[in-house]
Amino acid sequence: MAEAKEKNMFDYTEDSIRSLDWKEHIRLRPGMYIGKLGDGSSPDDGIYVLIKEVLDNCIDEHTMGYGKQIEIKIDDKSVTIRDYGRGIPLGKVVDVVSKINTGAKYDSKAFQKSVGLNGVGTKAVNALSNYFRVQSVRDGKTKVAEFEKGNLKKEHKETATDEANGTLVTFIPDDTVFKNFHFIHEYLDSQLWNYCYLNAGLIINFNGKKYVSKNGLLDLLQRKTNEDEIRYPIVHLKGEDIELAFTHNNDYGEDLYSFVNGQYTTQGGTHQQAFREAFVKVVRDFYKKDYDAADIRGSICAAISVRVQEPVFESQTKTKLGSLNVYENGPSMKNFVLEFLARELDNFLHRNATIAEALKKRIEQSERERKELAGIKKLANERAKKANLHNKKLRDCKVHLNDEPPAKNKEEFIALQNNSTIFITEGDSASGSITKARSVDTQAVFSLRGKPLNCFGLTKKIVYENEEFNLLQHALNIEDGMDGLRYNRIVIATDADVDGMHIRLLLMTFFLQFFPDLVKRGHVYILETPLFRVRNKQETIYCYDETEKKAAVKKLGSKPEITRFKGLGEISPKEFEAFITEDGIKLQPVILEQGDHIQALLEYFMGKNTQERQEFIINNLKIELDLIEEAV
Repeated sequence: MAEAKEKNMFDYTEDSIRSLDWKEHIRLRPGMYIGKLGDGSSPDDGIYVLIKEVLDNCIDEHTMGYGKQIEIKIDDKSVTIRDYGRGIPLGKVVDVVSKINTGAKYDSKAFQKSVGLNGVGTKAVNALSNYFRVQSVRDGKTKVAEFEKGNLKKEHKETATDEANGTLVTFIPDDTVFKNFHFIHEYLDSQLWNYCYLNAGLIINFNGKKYVSKNGLLDLLQRKTNEDEIRYPIVHLKGEDIELAFTHNNDYGEDLYSFVNGQYTTQGGTHQQAFREAFVKVVRDFYKKDYDAADIRGSICAAISVRVQEPVFESQTKTKLGSLNVYENGPSMKNFVLEFLARELDNFLHRNATIAEALKKRIEQSERERKELAGIKKLANERAKKANLHNKKLRDCKVHLNDEPPAKNKEEFIALQNNSTIFITEGDSASGSITKARSVDTQAVFSLRGKPLNCFGLTKKIVYENEEFNLLQHALNIEDGMDGLRYNRIVIATDADVDGMHIRLLLMTFFLQFFPDLVKRGHVYILETPLFRVRNKQETIYCYDETEKKAAVKKLGSKPEITRFKGLGEISPKEFEAFITEDGIKLQPVILEQGDHIQALLEYFMGKNTQERQEFIINNLKIELDLIEEAV
């Protein structure tokens, strides 16, 4: 035994040390470069980060004053992006997309306030693509290079051209890395609008659709709010390296959009926190009253954009700003934002008495609502605390989104956090199957007793009075905002029948009414499970719709056995496991499209406009002839 230990110790030699080249490292550890992988069903999945990395370079060119137009085309799984900037210097076309630590952004004079400073972005896209082609056009000459998974396959010679200067990149993501991926155009739509809001005058053409903004963040908030529901006209303030727009509405929570150097920081950061604190201080000073911070920020809808010299982000995907200073040896982010608001917002409120009065009324309304809730909230929280000790509704998992990652194996732990999921199921049979099949590390199950309450038009008081809603709120840990959210994905798992659809609607109403940020930030999904099982003695095929069923029947031939699953409880735990593993799970994201307004949507679908809804259903009713033929 002692000899074996001694031998193992001496096995650690020079041969044990392995150096990876740039593309091997990116392919081995893609999460370090593009965050989570995913199949495209989540807005922060890697395939969207690949597009963003290429677009960021185009935006940086535009910011420097070169190129007012960007063209994007997505054809199935192939992405092509063309800008009209200066073009990559022809002698460096290969190096810029295939050599780490190569790029213009190390020269602060060339890219003072760039998004990407480490020159990794396009290299990651190259390494993670089955096919990658880059073409630069510069002063009447052009050069092309083609790669496969980061390996140079062909470097073309320089040729003459009459095309306009710029860079054209085409890539096809590697389907062995991004399994079963697909692009959801609504996510890209939101991403492209954000680029335009932050770069007034920039024109983006995406698959024939034109995106352009004249008024920056003012346009953004106009699309994110409903004119009939905001409490006062949108306030739009601009200064050197900072832009701000805000208003208050009747939604719950805080709706904040923050940007750095044209980059949408979905997880906020120092600039967003600086705005939250500065806004409270300036409002208190203006009204000379010590309002509660939650009352001042409650129901706010705001967007803030800052330009920072050499920004520091907390990850390569640049979703959270870590910079403490705006410029080298310049003001802290906190002081920079505070000084701007103390000057501009204070002046604005003094000059616009009507808006100042409307803001005051909104704050005092939030204050009254909070005090009215205080009593029932205390009782409800005590009940929830007792229930949590023996909560039969929640079968929890081990890893949560809000856990502090350990120093060791941090990257692997964060990957598990990104997969943290809670399934909301109807009844014991469905929850039983999921509970037995789930991963206890990352998948939790919350079981509903039956149909939840239609909470449209009700106040937040009902969240505490209704035991099921209160327990769900505590399971998610969202009572005091999204910062403590315990699961990255909230998955509604109901039967694909009329009752199941109704429960989906009721749950989505609950989230949109009281916790809209869950939907706006892309945390809510619908679980897709197979409707049919088609099998013979050799093969079993699970089908999610009629088209897939027909194809399976045709493939297997000779009258295979067909089973129609009426509910989740009919699928055995062993079968269910294949439908909720990370490789096999199919999720349909709940998406609010640009211009959708929550209260108007809820009023239409869940309000009392019965006749209007009835007419819509009659006019849009589709009869599935195939189902009728089967029944006959």
